[in-house]
Amino acid sequence: MTTTGEEHARALTGPWWWARWRSAVLDGSLALVSAVECGAEGVPFARDAGIPVSVGIVFGLIAGSVLLVRRKWPIAVVLVAIAITPAQMGFLMGIVGLYTLAACELPRRIIVALAGMTLLGTMIVTFVRVRQDMARGDLTLGDWFVPFASITTSLGLTAPPLLLGLYVGARRRLMESLRERADSLERELQLLAERAEERAEWARNEERTRIAREMHDVVAHRVSLMVVHAAALQAVARKDPEKAVKNAALVGDMGRQALTELREMLGVLRAGEDVGRRAASAPLAAVGVAAAEAASRVADEDGAVEGPCLSELEELVGQSAAAGMAVDLSVEGEVRAYAAEVEQTAYRVVQEALTNVHKHAAGAKTYVRLAHRGAEIAMQVENGPPPEPASASAVRLPSGGNGLVGMRERVVGLGGVFVSGPTDAGGFRVSAVIPAA
Repeated sequence: MTTTGEEHARALTGPWWWARWRSAVLDGSLALVSAVECGAEGVPFARDAGIPVSVGIVFGLIAGSVLLVRRKWPIAVVLVAIAITPAQMGFLMGIVGLYTLAACELPRRIIVALAGMTLLGTMIVTFVRVRQDMARGDLTLGDWFVPFASITTSLGLTAPPLLLGLYVGARRRLMESLRERADSLERELQLLAERAEERAEWARNEERTRIAREMHDVVAHRVSLMVVHAAALQAVARKDPEKAVKNAALVGDMGRQALTELREMLGVLRAGEDVGRRAASAPLAAVGVAAAEAASRVADEDGAVEGPCLSELEELVGQSAAAGMAVDLSVEGEVRAYAAEVEQTAYRVVQEALTNVHKHAAGAKTYVRLAHRGAEIAMQVENGPPPEPASASAVRLPSGGNGLVGMRERVVGLGGVFVSGPTDAGGFRVSAVIPAA
């Protein structure tokens, strides 16, 4: 299992310059063995140098113990090993020090220079010692053996620790690089997860807003007409039974249409739940994408029922006229087909505007204008002042205050322009322009 950079930093609990306690114990053990070795080698060195043996032993112990600081000052350890090479001391310190030097993150020229000095010093000392042994008769080989022994001995004591140190250093740097990349990938994954969660939450909010807007458009207009017809039915029930029957039939038709549209909306919601379950089973990074796609495609998947279109606009106006509204529809330009979302948005704008007339200006003369232009479609619903200001309240139509907001969101969402406000004559005007593409 690969540890991350933070876990690696928390693992650095050793004393002084050691990263771990086991590293300190290892260096202490190596320094102890090196000190014993140098101390033992200090005895013949003292005899050859003509100094007291105790001095040679103390010198060897001090020189060998330098290996304790090999991780902190590897150059100093190698220099000490080179310095005591003529005394035939510190073989372990030279090998370990050279390995540590090669494994450190030092410039290559320094490593090569110190390795060359070690190689040259070992070669010279070995050459001198072997030549002296042959002069004393300890070795009876030919003259070729002196350079051969010096070269092989110096290479044997220098090349293996140097190559091993270079390999370990390169591997250590590779592991550090991989650890940094793992940390970076972990941070990126966390960022992607956070962004995916934010996108999923945004998609859920958008879907809730869309559903609320659709429910408002589906229910508000039909129910408003039903309330208007019910009020008219109550007024003429005894005076004009035939008109009352007609109004009752209209109320029934409106109720059935409202139930049909609600049923269609529930079918869309069930399709959206299926999409949500598929997104929940996907990886976390795909949740935001799946939710966003569900928000934009839920109305079209699995054969969901399409929304209203502009060809139904005349029927919509006729329903308002049947409810007693004096409404006039005019269409300009060449009638043509648009994208489904464009036609649905245009229809909903006119529908909501007529609903607001029923709520707030019952009985007012209303004009519905639709203009087919080259690159856009424009619509306008304008009503005059109500003949009886109290008529709207008499019908008792509640208002949630979200109709204009929903219309603006629909139009702006398609890149169009929406304007609404009172007129100078005391009425109200709703205008919208939607790009055809």
